[in-house]
Amino acid sequence: MRTTMICRCADTGGQGQAAEHGESLKDLVNRALAHELGLPSAAKQKTRAVTLPLVAHEAAPAVLVTNDDIADALEAEDIERYAAP
Repeated sequence: MRTTMICRCADTGGQGQAAEHGESLKDLVNRALAHELGLPSAAKQKTRAVTLPLVAHEAAPAVLVTNDDIADALEAEDIERYAAP
């Protein structure tokens, strides 16, 4: 269920507090609500540093896409989507 909340969290430093914990304001509100209701909150996922690129350059074949290729793909999609039944 989705609910839109209007609160003063952002005005009172909630956004800054969320940023200090490396989470969004939405996550902070969800965690606080779960705590208040006595529900288990979702565990924060640990992040780890990665070395870019994640896919080795040699492993990925080169794909050359031109503007004409993109235009043709979009045109084919439009024809498929809006064709008379």
